[in-house]
Amino acid sequence: MKTRIVTDSTCDLPEYLVSKYKISVIPLHINQGGKTFLDGVDLTRNDFYTQLPDYKPAPTTAAPGPEIFRQKYEQLADEGAQSVISIHISESLSATINSALIAAGQFKRIPVTVLDSTQLSLGLGFIVERAAQLSELGHKVDEILASLQELMKHTYVFASLKTLEYLRRSGRMHFALARLGEILQIKPLLHMHLGKPTAHRARTQTRATERLFEWLNEYAPYERLAIVHAGVQREAEEMAQRIKKYLPNGDIPIVQITPVLGAHLGVGALGFACIAKENKS
Repeated sequence: MKTRIVTDSTCDLPEYLVSKYKISVIPLHINQGGKTFLDGVDLTRNDFYTQLPDYKPAPTTAAPGPEIFRQKYEQLADEGAQSVISIHISESLSATINSALIAAGQFKRIPVTVLDSTQLSLGLGFIVERAAQLSELGHKVDEILASLQELMKHTYVFASLKTLEYLRRSGRMHFALARLGEILQIKPLLHMHLGKPTAHRARTQTRATERLFEWLNEYAPYERLAIVHAGVQREAEEMAQRIKKYLPNGDIPIVQITPVLGAHLGVGALGFACIAKENKS
């Protein structure tokens, strides 16, 4: 492939697709107990979610530095790449893309285009996969970028959380607001589209699940649909039985989100990543 694809560990793509398309995945960092782990490398997902409730202090996360990206771009150039498209978690959620931009600006051997996916988890993963497929077919960089920009308009990620506690512990939510939500037993929902994370709330878990299905109905029919979850495989499998009608002739994978995302969303997050066949925005 003349154009190689780089992404980060929040993409949640299964390893077989990463290997098939020779996608380079840069791990984000998880800091816990004085140690730094590479997301998706040093921690298994099952071990992380088993231990997460007992972690003290709460784990924090960090973006990789520009040098990590520069080294990867250097490696791909050495392997014969003529260009690189580096696609990453939404800038509204992480500083990762800023590191990639700095590295790309410093790297002159081959053109490197850095793209904000406007997404996370498999929302990012679906976009990365499409880029790799188009690259394999021999499309030029500008053709790939044009296709991805259109795809982003159809891509959504939304999920319900069991608790606000992990957002509070990670520092991503004001303590008083998180505490009030716990007292009132509010069930938060997160929705991501075109780089705009929005928060919603429901008074009960039943109502939160109903809201997920309202979004599913709103964005149907689907080109791609997947279940994403944080440490609740059984609930995800039960959900899979309920949503077959949305993609009756296609595979609906179940993916446990990577620890660097789970550190903020917490055990029990459950939702969907999807590509609608039509632009619903």
